[in-house]
Amino acid sequence: MAIPILIMLPFLVASIITESGYPYFFKMARIWAKFILFGMGFYYKIERLQKLEKGKSYMIVANHTSMTDIMLMLAIIRNPFVFVGKKELVKIPLFGFFYKRTCILVDRNSSKSKNEVFKRAQDRLNQGLSICIFPEGGVPDDESILLDEFKDGAFRLAIDHQIPIVPIVFADNKKRFSYTFLSGSPGKMRAKIFPFIETKGLTGENRKDLRDETRQLIYKGLLEFKKKKLNSL
Repeated sequence: MAIPILIMLPFLVASIITESGYPYFFKMARIWAKFILFGMGFYYKIERLQKLEKGKSYMIVANHTSMTDIMLMLAIIRNPFVFVGKKELVKIPLFGFFYKRTCILVDRNSSKSKNEVFKRAQDRLNQGLSICIFPEGGVPDDESILLDEFKDGAFRLAIDHQIPIVPIVFADNKKRFSYTFLSGSPGKMRAKIFPFIETKGLTGENRKDLRDETRQLIYKGLLEFKKKKLNSL
């Protein structure tokens, strides 16, 4: 993580001085992410059923199983977006410095923090950026769980701003680099970007239905990948 950050340090620092510089920071973050993935022996294969339009805002959501979810998301999405992420990652040396200044941080134990997330996310969307949220709220503690329950925040924001949901499935990140000590291996990372779910005309009353529809789509996608793997054995 540190090597590409140190190489690009002057440019990274310059790009985060003002919020208007974020698109330049985002380009360098994508280079950093690809450097990390390839340097760890990972290569990715993406199936895109719909492409994001340049200059348009989206709510990007995916299942969350690995630290590499962040890198893979940056590698495959070209539209500048801002992560909503847990506050604990600020503690990572060097990475945490930029994470704190470019992401929207949430303290999951504070209702005040959650309310501030909505305000900051709205500000970013108003700037024409997209937002990326892992709606499970974190990696499931029980590793046998394929997909945890989704929280409402991403879907509330998407409805408020009438922006499409971009559902993404990460099939192999947990196998490649999980939170279990001494697990993982180099290899392929498969991802699938599903057709977007429109929110135009939806209201707050539709939030739970939108959440459940998105979760079911991602869950079925995970099952399909799992089935393909079993059939290949």
